Amino acid sequence: MRGIYVNREYSWLLFNKRVLDQANDLSNPLLERGKFLSIFCSNLDEFFMVRVGSLYNDSLTAPNAVDNKTQLTAAKQLAGISAVVEKGYRDRAATYIKLKKELAKAGVRIVKAEELTPRQSEECREYFISRVLPLTSVMVLDAKHPMVSFENMKNYMLYELERNGRRMIGILFLNSSVERMFRIGGGKKAKIILAEELVKAFGSLAFPGYDVKNRMMMRVTRNADLDTRVDDSDVEHDFSVIMKEKIEMRAKLSAVRLEVDDERSPLKDFVLKLLKLDSAFCFAEEHCFDYKFLFSIGKYLPPETANALKYPPFKGAIAPDLEEADSLIDYALSKDMFLSYPYDSMSPVLELLDECAKDKRVQAIKITIYRLANHSRIVDALCKACERGKQVTVVIELMARFDEESNLHYASKLQDAGCTIIYGMENYKVHSKIVSVVLKEGEEIRYITHLGTGNYNESTSKQYTDLNIVTSDEEIGEDAVAFFHNIAICNTDFAYKKLLVAPETLKPGLMRYMDCEIEKAKAGKEGRIFAKMNSLTDKAIIDKLVEASCAGVKIDLIVRGICCLLPGVPGQTENIRVISIVGRFLEHSRVYCFGGEEDCVMYISSADLMTRNTDKRVEIAAPVLDKGIKRKIYAMMQTMLADNVKAKRLCADGKYRRVETLGQALDAQASFIKN
Repeated sequence: MRGIYVNREYSWLLFNKRVLDQANDLSNPLLERGKFLSIFCSNLDEFFMVRVGSLYNDSLTAPNAVDNKTQLTAAKQLAGISAVVEKGYRDRAATYIKLKKELAKAGVRIVKAEELTPRQSEECREYFISRVLPLTSVMVLDAKHPMVSFENMKNYMLYELERNGRRMIGILFLNSSVERMFRIGGGKKAKIILAEELVKAFGSLAFPGYDVKNRMMMRVTRNADLDTRVDDSDVEHDFSVIMKEKIEMRAKLSAVRLEVDDERSPLKDFVLKLLKLDSAFCFAEEHCFDYKFLFSIGKYLPPETANALKYPPFKGAIAPDLEEADSLIDYALSKDMFLSYPYDSMSPVLELLDECAKDKRVQAIKITIYRLANHSRIVDALCKACERGKQVTVVIELMARFDEESNLHYASKLQDAGCTIIYGMENYKVHSKIVSVVLKEGEEIRYITHLGTGNYNESTSKQYTDLNIVTSDEEIGEDAVAFFHNIAICNTDFAYKKLLVAPETLKPGLMRYMDCEIEKAKAGKEGRIFAKMNSLTDKAIIDKLVEASCAGVKIDLIVRGICCLLPGVPGQTENIRVISIVGRFLEHSRVYCFGGEEDCVMYISSADLMTRNTDKRVEIAAPVLDKGIKRKIYAMMQTMLADNVKAKRLCADGKYRRVETLGQALDAQASFIKN
């Protein structure tokens, strides 16, 4: 921390600690707590691949450059990360031990190889030989095989071998198709052993004729911060081909982390030297390197028991007026539609697109795509629309990290159907969430525009909280048409009528509204700012919030993840309150509100208040024009600000603490489910 600023990476690690806290929260059902532990670990994996990877690059290319808020070099940030992560590994191990004990009481015991009885050991040995060993690959490092390239996020077992007085290194790679869990024996209570434990116990069978002196299981994390810029030499080539090549590079980039199950093993130093990795980024994990199996551990319990250890079933609702509507197109043309995922179902949006694909009035459909579901109804609707003669344009972002391959696949499918495909915009990621539908009724042109805070993804709509508005407002419709035109010609300099669009107008527009609230406060009136986002890192916006606080503007921020602003600092941020909500659903909506309840200006947006969003991406903030919808969103945000169960408050010392429960307990997400 430095003054009122918090380092971005440190703040993210604090967020992930709040995820781990949910794994230890006894008010959450047991199987859900296991999922939170798994999410904590997968979050950390991605953090190393992306953020540590980026800092690693910076430490090599710009060693003297500093973070603009805390003035730390990349090297100093990496050192700080190492210390915090080390404690995180200890905390997650302690959490797993607790969960194992509770799972055993519930009826599923996860055992280590050394806990097996002789009969169980023989059963496991036979299973390993017949079902696991055929799916392993082995190598002995000798004169003919002097080197090995460990793939990103893959488990390897290393052996120090001896034969005829010669010492060699043996490597066993476990294929990902191997079942992660093996149930030993029968009975009402399940006894489970993980594939890694089977390898530890019987992997040496893959090296007959050798004496095993030492062994160590390991996993390497590699830099995934791909350079996706396109230079002049790439212009003549298909960008999709270039991206395929860059994706393949990801498995071969520099190592940024080594995980081992035995930090005392002499094999550790061999691997660190091979990877050219500092020992500060070697972490010991004796249990397992990922906990994804906890998502499916419930299958070993009786259904009634497993159900009792999960959140109660929940399905997003469909408003009666939408369900009863003969035509969703006509509904959208007559009044604005509002959906709040996951509390509302995504079905009306999917059905609207299906109807647009068939309706003769619809002339054109244009959409931005960032992340899609594995089996996307959105893509199916777009293909059908194209086949029926509609003009369909799809802006698909090939640089959506870790979804590049999926997006390449869907781009090919859409192109084969006849859709016009645009691969984002040069030098900017297109992260906007917008659908533009152009209709012709007689001689009149009408518009339906969908604007949202989340991806067009049926899967995440059930897990992420997002806001959606469908409107027939003419000026917003014209803005939407202009937006897609500007994407096609790579133009960011455009004066939209109602939409705020990054990188040109979104940040200046929001800051102008902040200035209005500052002027109110200076004039002795009530100035108010409310904002909800995933992350806050943009220094210019942070400094404007500080200015507003000093002027007396009351500021409430709901920031799920990274927050680089310290609230409550006397004389600087004392009028700013920051809370974070981590619960059953991933908070993902962005709302920016200026003024009081009755006269506020409100926007929903695809953009967080991060420099990468405001300056380096194409993002949209859309005004909420319908007064009824505005009231609904405002009420939802007030409920979240009153959360005293899942909310934690960021304090002036940089720590997150539970919100004081003065009255009745309120879990905002749970209350939205009930309503």
